[in-house]
Amino acid sequence: MKVELYERIWMALAAVMIAGFLAVMISSSVAHAIHPPSHVETIDPAQVATDPDFSRPRVEVRPDGSALVVGTAEMFAFKPETVRVPRGRPVTFRLTSPDVIHGYQVVGTNANAMILPGYVTQFTVVFPRAGEYLVACNEYCGLAHHLMQGKVIVEEVRR
Repeated sequence: MKVELYERIWMALAAVMIAGFLAVMISSSVAHAIHPPSHVETIDPAQVATDPDFSRPRVEVRPDGSALVVGTAEMFAFKPETVRVPRGRPVTFRLTSPDVIHGYQVVGTNANAMILPGYVTQFTVVFPRAGEYLVACNEYCGLAHHLMQGKVIVEEVRR
């Protein structure tokens, strides 16, 4: 079988490109220690229900006015489902999942995170406007995924 010169050139270019892509993927995942987007705190997914922190989903308003939201994303619900936080203050979300990958998107804001089993996802956001925001799961998590939603209610700070 005779392979034309131009075909050999294109096959060689394709092979070099594939080798280059693989080299970049391997070097970025191994040499640069790429991790899931978080502060890389781990948790045993089987122990989420009995964990001292995550067994009580809650919202805590701290003395400085900031808030801490500790919760879980489970098939097919967020706990707590409704979160009340102060306007204009930092709100730190600490979330985990005992089952599958979920998304946590506060619609209309830049709050958007993946919740991975075995990891604690933490992010901080400031809500500049009071109001009610929809929380949607934006990672397909099963047959009732479209029913998985919650609310963040941002309230004016009372003095």
